[in-house]
Amino acid sequence: MENDKLHILVVDDDDRIRSLLKDYLCGNDYIVSTAENAEQAKIKLEYLKFDIIILDVMMPGQDGYDLTKEIKKNIRVPIILLTAKGEVESRIKGLELGADDYLGKPFEPKELLLRIKNIIKNTNKIDMNSKYLVGYANIDLNKMTISLKDKNKKINRSEKKVLIEMLSNPGKTFSREEIGKISGITQERSIDVMITRLRQKLEIDPKNPKYLQTIRGSGYVLWIQ
Repeated sequence: MENDKLHILVVDDDDRIRSLLKDYLCGNDYIVSTAENAEQAKIKLEYLKFDIIILDVMMPGQDGYDLTKEIKKNIRVPIILLTAKGEVESRIKGLELGADDYLGKPFEPKELLLRIKNIIKNTNKIDMNSKYLVGYANIDLNKMTISLKDKNKKINRSEKKVLIEMLSNPGKTFSREEIGKISGITQERSIDVMITRLRQKLEIDPKNPKYLQTIRGSGYVLWIQ
């Protein structure tokens, strides 16, 4: 699996639609996972990080509305709802629950692709070619380095993913669970070790951090200044 490709989760109880969208999106250079219901989707969301979710509203069991509400409560990920064409109230309900866009069935795959690209463009707040200053540390996401006191230190892909999210949301507290999903790390101890490594690269005094701080009982937060 290539780390720089966007990972999409398609959730739909229609086998034909799941297969069609997977083939089409994979053909456009995305990584695609599928689920036929909410329960399958939640299992995959527990262990994998997705860049966007394509979610059918009308499914057996938990429907797309309730799943949208549950996902948005726990994970920061864009969602496109697939709705029955012409159901204006249903679309409004989806947007009120936190969905980022909707598309009425039947639809052209190319239109879905354009909506995906638009959402990704709008949610990608971090310019990978720019450098970011956190205190005295200079972060270069493109080169995957942090420079501090004339020392240049490398960051790995998990650290990079966490930094992207934290730089996009300065002052937001990220729980260990959120960081685990962002980084792909499942064990809490390993998450703490990763944060400790980042502190050693970002902070003048890692044992008394000024920027990458612990919020007791809640998680971790990054302050830009």
